[in-house]
Amino acid sequence: MKHRYLTIKQMVIMIKKPGRTACQKVLSQEYSRFKTAPGASHNHHVWKGGYLDHVQESMNIGIVLYHLFKDIRPLPFSLSDALLILFLHDIEKPWRYAKNNKEKKLLRTKEQRRIFQNQKLAEYGFKLTKEQQNAMRYVEGELEDYSPLKRVMNPLAAFCHLADITSARIWFDHPLTKNDPWRGSKRGT
Repeated sequence: MKHRYLTIKQMVIMIKKPGRTACQKVLSQEYSRFKTAPGASHNHHVWKGGYLDHVQESMNIGIVLYHLFKDIRPLPFSLSDALLILFLHDIEKPWRYAKNNKEKKLLRTKEQRRIFQNQKLAEYGFKLTKEQQNAMRYVEGELEDYSPLKRVMNPLAAFCHLADITSARIWFDHPLTKNDPWRGSKRGT
C-alpha cells in the first residue's frame, strides 16, 4: 500500500483538541525558528530546516507504522496520541541548536532539556496525559532508567521511539532534495 507523504500542517489537523490547538499555536508562533533549525548537531537532519524535516518525517513514519501495526493487533493508544508526541518529542532543539542563544547554554544535559521541554509545553498550553508524559520522557529510550524488574517505557513511548529512530538513524539524510521515492517528501518544509 502506498502512503502519501503529508505536511506537518496536515498531520497537526489529525491531532485531537486541545493538543491540536496547542500544536497550531506553537507552529504558528515558532515557525520561523523551526524552519531554520537543524535536527541535530552531527547525526541526523543536520541541514538548515532539518528540525522541521525530522519532525515531519517522524510523524509520517508514525502514520505508516500505526496503520500497519493496527492491522496486526490493536494498539492501546490513538494515532492522535502518537502524532502529538512525535510533534513534541524534540521541541527543545530549535533553541538548543540556535546560534548565539542564551538557552543553548542551559540545554547541555538531558535533565536540562527535559525541564526546558516541560517549560515550553506549559508555555503553549499543552496538557499531557500520564501516558503522553511517559512517552515524552522515554521517546529516545529508557537509557539510565532501564530496569530488568519493571517496564519503564509504555507502549506509546516505544511506538514513538520506533518512528523517531527510523528517521534519525535509517533516513538521517532524508527527505532528499529530489528523486525521493516517497512522493511529497522534500527538504525545507
